[in-house]
Amino acid sequence: MNGFCRLLNNPLIQTYLPGSCKKIGFYQELLILFWKFCDRNKKFLYYVLKSSEVLDLLVPILYFLNDAREDSSKIGIMHIGIFILLLLSGERNFGVRLNKPYVTRVPMNIPVFTGTHADLLIIVFHKIIISASQRMQPLYDCLLTIIVNISPYLKTLSMVSSNKLIHLLEAFSSSSFLFAASDNHHLVFFLLEAFNNLIQYQFDGNANLIYTIIRKRQIFFSLSNLPTDMPTIAKFSTKSSGFISSLKSSPDKSEKKRSLFQTHSRSNTDDESTSNGDKLQQSTTVNSSMVATLPETPSIHKMTERTLAASESLNSPPSQRSNINHETSANSSQASTPTSSNGGTVSNHNYSTDNGIWTPTSAWAQSWKGKLPLQTIMRLLQVLVPQVEKICM
Repeated sequence: MNGFCRLLNNPLIQTYLPGSCKKIGFYQELLILFWKFCDRNKKFLYYVLKSSEVLDLLVPILYFLNDAREDSSKIGIMHIGIFILLLLSGERNFGVRLNKPYVTRVPMNIPVFTGTHADLLIIVFHKIIISASQRMQPLYDCLLTIIVNISPYLKTLSMVSSNKLIHLLEAFSSSSFLFAASDNHHLVFFLLEAFNNLIQYQFDGNANLIYTIIRKRQIFFSLSNLPTDMPTIAKFSTKSSGFISSLKSSPDKSEKKRSLFQTHSRSNTDDESTSNGDKLQQSTTVNSSMVATLPETPSIHKMTERTLAASESLNSPPSQRSNINHETSANSSQASTPTSSNGGTVSNHNYSTDNGIWTPTSAWAQSWKGKLPLQTIMRLLQVLVPQVEKICM
């Protein structure tokens, strides 16, 4: 175990004298050997999870993943690194170990944060998804499965990692992405399940995540009211659904508002030479624009029960339904906390094909929309949003 840690941490060693530390170049082979050890020898896997040195393996693996995300020649090390984390995430001890504060700084191109190793993992995964090419999209299921497996044990998430999770949901829940492929909605199920686990099992310590959910609650409202009529589906399915471009072109709205406010403030500073009446009018405008307001929160029955009732009343052909496919984590043992989604995948009979090209239909969209696990989050918003509105008044 100590030998694996020393060799994998070799590229992370920083010295003042160039060439004073010899670098090795067989990291991929070393990761494959470690994965074989864990997969074939369960006693060794138990020892790794029991030891505190498992985090000394996590950091270099995340470093390799972050380094290989845009290099097509390193796709092999990307796969083996994700498979190792998928195997480890199926054990409870790994999720608990992730709550250890992340103190050592590794030379990675990621946002600066103060938090735990779980925050580091989420931030690196977010970086992989938004910057990787389309050939990496089959691995998104594995990345989100890892997050789902560890989510019941994460006691405190930082504001940075909370925003990253919400950003992923915002991108995955867009209509242009959901209607682009038959299995894209699985990613939304994974993220919603992770949010539900954090709310149900680790609510007290995750104030940053709860605040982010409240601030970005319109994402969940839009998802619960996702249109399933054929004209709307055809409208979004004909648009370009480049996932990577949509992720990169969807910055935080708060950042936009902040930049607009700064521009507005600079313009007010430049106009200080105007008359007193003009100054009074400008100050009145600024004060009125700074009033903290929150959009009206829909009632819980409008967001859940009516949607289900409407979907049941539609005269759509019967469809076969099954649970969400977790084949990507079949080789990893599951944690004691249940991590399988209550939602379901959709049978291939719920969409039409034209010359072998997949086409979304209204029945296909309705079959999985009614199974979205939104009840926990909607109940949370129903209780907490009025309290936040009182504070903002």
